[in-house]
Amino acid sequence: MFTRVANFCRRVLKRDEEAPEEVETESLMTVIPRESHNISRKDISENALKVLYRLNKAGYEAYLVGGGVRDLLLGKKPKDFDVTTNATPEQMRKLFRNCRLVGRRFRLAHVMFGPEVIEVATFRGHHQMEEAEEEDRNSSQRAQSGMLLRDNIFGSIEDDAQRRDLTINSLYYSVADFTVRDYVGGLQDLQQGVIRMIGDPETRYREDPVRMLRVVRFAAKLEMSIAAETAEPIPRLATLLHDIPPARLFEESLKLLQAGYGYRTYQMMREYQLFQPLFPTLTRGFTEHSDSSMERMLAQVLKNTDTRIQNDMRVNPAFLFAAMFWYPQLESAEQIAQESGLTYYDAFALAMNETLDEACRALAIPKRITTLIRDIWQLQLRMSRRHGKRAWKLMEHPKFRAAYDLLSLRADVENNPELQRLSQWWGEFQAAAPTQQKNMLNTLGDDPAPRRKPRRPRRRAAAPRNNSAP
Repeated sequence: MFTRVANFCRRVLKRDEEAPEEVETESLMTVIPRESHNISRKDISENALKVLYRLNKAGYEAYLVGGGVRDLLLGKKPKDFDVTTNATPEQMRKLFRNCRLVGRRFRLAHVMFGPEVIEVATFRGHHQMEEAEEEDRNSSQRAQSGMLLRDNIFGSIEDDAQRRDLTINSLYYSVADFTVRDYVGGLQDLQQGVIRMIGDPETRYREDPVRMLRVVRFAAKLEMSIAAETAEPIPRLATLLHDIPPARLFEESLKLLQAGYGYRTYQMMREYQLFQPLFPTLTRGFTEHSDSSMERMLAQVLKNTDTRIQNDMRVNPAFLFAAMFWYPQLESAEQIAQESGLTYYDAFALAMNETLDEACRALAIPKRITTLIRDIWQLQLRMSRRHGKRAWKLMEHPKFRAAYDLLSLRADVENNPELQRLSQWWGEFQAAAPTQQKNMLNTLGDDPAPRRKPRRPRRRAAAPRNNSAP
């Protein structure tokens, strides 16, 4: 009982000490009326509007917030719509029958409309800096590094605006009066093309190191600059990403590299030293002038991926990772073959295990994807074997097309005449009629396989000499 009273007194005294500072840093709300912005309800998802109207009708505050508002103001089509409200998750579950609560670090409501999910979050509040009492740990918990482990502290819309990460993502649209509310200067940053962290950047990065990735991702996506105070701590704190669960980093890696602006993001990640925590295997192969085969492969596959996404074509993370990790895998296979005396095929298989194991320690790449990566890599060894029925059988493999694309990439990256001829042959063979395919196979020649360095035989232990006379 005494401990609880003491903790309560400490909290009251601390609030009194911090009150003047809060008054100084509090920003005034700017209200942008309907006639002064370009957001129209016809550009908003009908399901998001249903959620907003139902919350308002039930007596709650509700706003469209985040990337949806930002993209609408920029004249872009949002990929999703998020809602924030003063209703608690439990109140939302009672209000929406098609609602499920998700998240442990911060509880969210997902309102399901078939394939579309409207994410609804309760206004977040500020944390007290003192240690939480044992009964409060389900609401808020912070690690020694400053990272938030739980974040179920609710507050007002003003608190919520301060708790968001970037100013441009802290704009609120109301269907009650069709205004946009700005509490942190986000509209000005949006107009000036500046990515700025709300609050002290170092503190916010320590709370959640993934925010550093978000800063770079939005700067690359929106082609904006990063404010100096927001950018400065990133290289110093990049190693904090090692504390993030690999499964979460895998999801972030897809957002970074498979969203249509992966090449720009990759360049910025290297600039701010954020690439190494996610891809340590690749970082070891970086050169001063970025001219190694691996780096040229990285640049080309990311540019190709961006082009496919911009043309509304499908992309596969398995192919992306197979291309990115190909040269580390190849180098490892050659080293194992030289040091162990294993056949090249066995060394290649062993290298696959080692390369993917290291990659998965940083990014928890799911097994369904690593299985496809292995298929694409193993097919590289079979692409040169085309005699008889092998070529037709190879084309029946589900990952043949991905393997062929990787072969073509390798030929371009290495500027290797032999690989270029092989890639051209497979390109023509796929497009040819069956009779023409048969002629192509009959004229292959007797040496279709690429030259491989001869393997030195193992030395056998010499038999002991017999020096005695016969």
